[in-house]
Amino acid sequence: MTGRRIVIVNDFSVARGGATGLAVLSAELLAAAGEEVVFLSGDDGGAPRLEEAGVRSIGLGGAPLLGRSKASALIGGLWNARAARFLSRWIAAEGRPGDVYHLHGWSKILSPAVFAALRPVRASLVVHAHDFFLACPNGAFWHYGADAVCMRRPLSAACLGAACDRRSMGQKAWRVGRHMLRQAAFAFDTTGPEVLLIHHAMEPFLVRSGFASERLTVLPNPVAPATALPVAAAENSGIVFVGRLDPEKGALAAAEAAAAAGVALTLVGEGPERAAIERAATPGAPPPKITGWLDRAAVTATIRQARALVMPSRYPEPFGLVAVEALREGVPVILPRHALLAGDIEAAHAGMAYDAGAAGALEAALRHVAQEDAPVAKMSAAAPAAAERLASTPEGWRDGLLAAYDRALSRAHGTAEASLVVAG
Repeated sequence: MTGRRIVIVNDFSVARGGATGLAVLSAELLAAAGEEVVFLSGDDGGAPRLEEAGVRSIGLGGAPLLGRSKASALIGGLWNARAARFLSRWIAAEGRPGDVYHLHGWSKILSPAVFAALRPVRASLVVHAHDFFLACPNGAFWHYGADAVCMRRPLSAACLGAACDRRSMGQKAWRVGRHMLRQAAFAFDTTGPEVLLIHHAMEPFLVRSGFASERLTVLPNPVAPATALPVAAAENSGIVFVGRLDPEKGALAAAEAAAAAGVALTLVGEGPERAAIERAATPGAPPPKITGWLDRAAVTATIRQARALVMPSRYPEPFGLVAVEALREGVPVILPRHALLAGDIEAAHAGMAYDAGAAGALEAALRHVAQEDAPVAKMSAAAPAAAERLASTPEGWRDGLLAAYDRALSRAHGTAEASLVVAG
């Protein structure tokens, strides 16, 4: 059998949003379009959502790095030999000539080892850049010590000497080692696979890191159409945050700024900063409300009750799907100027960008949105149209994926023909 089959590779098979949510959504959309899809994951696999969509889900049975012992995470994060064997054996035993492979997330379980396993199918591979881990050791192009975007070339002398990791130089050294292993296992040059970027502003970062610009394609993340009319956000109260409660996402910073501004803040998510956020309330200010993780419908309902969504990521967030989902509902977005969507949202008059390096800037932005009805009403009215411009539709995104798969198979066919000519 030589018909096209799509093999998706990702750390997880169960989505909590982000890259895994998109990987799972792609499998569902492709299966619904009549494509044969296999989903290979680092976790247990067999996810009900995938099985219900008619997608064959197979898992390694691995655990994420943060759920392992320190020694296991140290070694497995550098090179997960089990993951390499799992993927190599599957390709050898079940791979077909018409298969196209799509790698999504790999840094949480699978490790750089999957790139070695994917080398034999390199010609028919598509790689999704949901973040910057392909190009930057700390995955963010962000100097956490200086709280600034990092413009150094990865693995240059300036990069190696920079104390940019959010934990320690020891952690930086480990991340550099992992990045070097990824580079040794797989090259993203002019003969490499196509890399799908979720925002056009990612391109200069990857080109500076040695990626071939002709292999980079921008495919904005999909946002489903609204199921109800947009809200009039100026009639709402409070601010909402949706995401992991950790330093990178800026959850505690949002809670502290909201407390200082006397603004009610609802946080949808879980993470290591939960206890600190609960202590962030100040006398006379509304205490932060933490809902934990909610399903998609409940997240949307929570967003629709807010005056604005805050996305205070400490690094250049490449997209921020929740931001566009908020805009779709008519809810303005507050985000730092270094977020890649910031310029787009400001230009559309659908939100506010603040200078993350300026003391009190986030507090001032939250206070302004909480107190000023007219600007919020204007941003709310502009938000739905901005969402349409910034994101793909699910169908358009699916078609973009299929086009990338066609290009990959065309390259693989050309590579095979060239090999036959050389052999002849």
